[in-house]
Amino acid sequence: MQLRLWHYDLPLRHTFTISRDSIDVQPTVIVELEQDGKRGYGEATTDRYYGVTLESLTEAIGRCRPIIESFTLGRPADLFDRLLPELDDHRFALCAIDEAAHDLWGKLENQPVYRLWELEADQLPLSNYTIGIDSIETMVAKLREFADWPIFKIKLGTDRDLDIVRRLRAETDAVFRVDANCGWSADETISNARVLKELGVEFLEQPLPANEWEAMRRVRRESVLPVFADESCQREEDVACCDGFFHGVNIKLVKCGGLTPARRMIDAARQRGLRVMVGCMTESSVGISAIAQLLPLLDAVDMDGAVLLAKDIAQGVTVERGVCRYPDRPGCGVELTEQGRQLL
Repeated sequence: MQLRLWHYDLPLRHTFTISRDSIDVQPTVIVELEQDGKRGYGEATTDRYYGVTLESLTEAIGRCRPIIESFTLGRPADLFDRLLPELDDHRFALCAIDEAAHDLWGKLENQPVYRLWELEADQLPLSNYTIGIDSIETMVAKLREFADWPIFKIKLGTDRDLDIVRRLRAETDAVFRVDANCGWSADETISNARVLKELGVEFLEQPLPANEWEAMRRVRRESVLPVFADESCQREEDVACCDGFFHGVNIKLVKCGGLTPARRMIDAARQRGLRVMVGCMTESSVGISAIAQLLPLLDAVDMDGAVLLAKDIAQGVTVERGVCRYPDRPGCGVELTEQGRQLL
């Protein structure tokens, strides 16, 4: 294989704010793998919370170049297992390579990845559209911009959280999901859940900081709404840790290292009776198209990352009113439409 690495700055449609951060532009790295005239693409964004920078991504992927370029792709999992000892400390980089390997694999086999996994793309879960923290009126305006979506994820972690949800509920009868991004205490979560259930909220995502396990056990026991792990469930071994503390897990490809470990995490969660969601970062259609291959295996999905952008850099899977539409192309269906800055 040949390896190329590209850098893009993704402009956002609106300032995106969660309980710990705000961004207007999202830097991202695209891995391109080429073999036998076919090209596969994968993505990893930078992330301040996890200490992932453009420089750290470039260094991590670059040090694996000799391994990658001496490898002939067969099963993507074989490449993942070969690179894991080198990139165990940098799962974002591993994710970009693993996604690109899957996209390339499907293109070499001339089939979509989900079909190579013997999955059927029917009765798929709908994606939510995410509304970041802002003034209440701005959050209402964001909802109105996508008023025909069936599910909204509302980012919370403010001193006016319940007022926000009440005001948004006055605008729509759509399903709500709430993500506090570690911004609540156990008492707040249990109390808020009672009100939010009456306001049509489906579940809560990561209300407490990731290391507050005993408090989370209490929330799991006393909350009237289901709770899903996000920051508490980053790698394969974390799924077992979440059993008894959460009702479900939200798997992020960049955190676990790509599609290969994500499928293993889904299997592990099912074995423990946990519900399964896959979420996205604010990313382009490259990363979103990889997530889409997992849809037949999921209870819920958050794959609106490319919808949050003012301008995309690729064609692939699209999400319209929560509905995933696959392109008539093999692999993950990705083709780049914009020229980035080459890093490797």
